[in-house]
Amino acid sequence: MIKISNVTKKYGDFTAVKDLSLTVNKAEFLVILGPSGCGKSTLLRLINKMIARDSGEIEVNGEDIDDLKGEELRKTIGYVIQSIGLFPHMDVKKNIATVPHLLKWKNDKISKRVDEMLALVGLEPEKYRDKKPSELSGGEAQRIGVARAIASDPDILLMDEPFGAVDPINRLRLQKEFRKIQKELKKTVVFVTHDIDEALLLSDRICILNQGEIVQIDTPERIVLDPKNEFVKDFFKGEGILTILSRKPAIDYAEAVLLEEEPLDENATLRDVLTEMLTTGKDRVALINGSISWDSILKVAGSDINEV
Repeated sequence: MIKISNVTKKYGDFTAVKDLSLTVNKAEFLVILGPSGCGKSTLLRLINKMIARDSGEIEVNGEDIDDLKGEELRKTIGYVIQSIGLFPHMDVKKNIATVPHLLKWKNDKISKRVDEMLALVGLEPEKYRDKKPSELSGGEAQRIGVARAIASDPDILLMDEPFGAVDPINRLRLQKEFRKIQKELKKTVVFVTHDIDEALLLSDRICILNQGEIVQIDTPERIVLDPKNEFVKDFFKGEGILTILSRKPAIDYAEAVLLEEEPLDENATLRDVLTEMLTTGKDRVALINGSISWDSILKVAGSDINEV
């Protein structure tokens, strides 16, 4: 879906991206993680041709982006940033319809699509389509930003700290809702963040950058439990186990041992099970299809769980 080969980008004497090669697979949720100034946002801008690279090649959907005009490429890629970028003089409907209008969709198709997108991000079309951005809360505006990015049904979404300005409670809700949307629509997502928990919760793979180079790219579980070097280990600072457990539905690890007690909710995660164990002192917790033991938690989390 996206293939980056030996790409370098310099700003004077500073190298923002250094001889970087990376492939993002179709329908994958790839999170770019790293310290400030490591090249995360620069990489997104290179992909959608907002800035020019100094060397290397980038392909999107099998086409060299050098063969495409920047504005035409960007019509096929959704882009969401932390500051949202909604047009203040336009109502919500016109904001969401921006790219479909550029693509010359018919008005009835656009209207239908706007309502579909609002419903998808959990906002009532009748209530929100005519509002101006100034009438929205931060969380609502962020949802509109996501709706606008996917309105034209792009295969690829580039997201640069899209939930960074949202309060913690709404941020977690947005993260979970967006991950659900991504799985349903099977979009390819490249998502930049500096938030470790966000990266672990959302990603299929995490790409850790430092000084413009890839340090490690792997699944969240492998990066947390098997860091490649001291930089990765120090970056996570021993954290991440609880978030990894939040990714795991407890029902998937149930054993055929029934308990005569109230089971946890069917949507409970391994983190919920661990919380129940630590709160009650139990070493086995009832689920709707069996139960789960402390040993099962250990098998997923490894010895690091003892540090929780």
